[in-house]
Amino acid sequence: MDGVTDFLYRHIVSKCGKPDLYITEFTSVEGISRNAVKLLRDFQFIDEERPILAQVFGIEPQCFYDAAIIVSTLGFDGIDINMGCPAKKVHRRGSGAALIQNPSLASEIIEATLNGVRDFANGRTIEDLNLKNKMKEEIYKEASKHPRKESGELAVSVKTRIGYDDSVVEEWVSHLIKHDIKAISLHGRTLKQMYSGLADWEEIGKGAKIVRESGKKIIGNGDIKNMQEAKERINKYDLDGVLVGRATFGNPWFFSGVEPTLRDRIELAVYHSEEFEKMAGENVFYAMRKHLGWYLKGFPNAKDIRTRLFLTNSSKEVREILEEIEK
Repeated sequence: MDGVTDFLYRHIVSKCGKPDLYITEFTSVEGISRNAVKLLRDFQFIDEERPILAQVFGIEPQCFYDAAIIVSTLGFDGIDINMGCPAKKVHRRGSGAALIQNPSLASEIIEATLNGVRDFANGRTIEDLNLKNKMKEEIYKEASKHPRKESGELAVSVKTRIGYDDSVVEEWVSHLIKHDIKAISLHGRTLKQMYSGLADWEEIGKGAKIVRESGKKIIGNGDIKNMQEAKERINKYDLDGVLVGRATFGNPWFFSGVEPTLRDRIELAVYHSEEFEKMAGENVFYAMRKHLGWYLKGFPNAKDIRTRLFLTNSSKEVREILEEIEK
């Protein structure tokens, strides 16, 4: 959900129907370990989002160790290691779903992360890392907004896929559960499939059986369209839950089960635009346009309106265009 499930988007979802768990956009461990202060914005959250996991990706175990201590300091409830992203810019570096083909490195990464959360629980801090003063200042500043209510180690989980070219789900999850992670989220496609075709829930079911027998949590992922389907998948495949992403695009009411009216969509699209503008400014309003396109589901003359909205540069322009619809 890179570029979508940011702090503001999660806030919008919270307004419409709170899910049981939030996960941030994924963030590079190499970046935050090497003082990329701007990346800390990916770790903004409010306490109303709890429980919330910080999602990270990368290939260097030492950086995962550093990230675990940083994430622990920031007050998250857990850290989720992305071993499922199929994007070329990610898997070509050997991270994301590419780790399915490199189980030894995957193990090193998991153990480094586990060591990081353990060492933090035992008193290690960001002062022990090779961070610049500016980075530490920003971490402490953000951490002061939401101290963790519980001490101890953060939960470590893994988000992954059923395979690289073909499904190897049973071998792959059997490898992952050797480590002291709390949960696995399993997407029912291979890396090769990207997001094409349909998620294979039978393969998810095979992996789920193995994970459940280990005593760890298992979460399914792929093509969930509504809450009824989510509950059916959970029951049929004996899951602890499902992840939902794309089904919430333009429909942050997903978790409440509410069917929004045209007026609801217009008001929320305008509110989202206004809040985005406050947070990011007009100069980057283009990043808001994708959300506007999603909000148009079910709109009369949606194609023409979408074309106009994709040219907007301010919330004022969005309001003017959308308010014309009901005239």
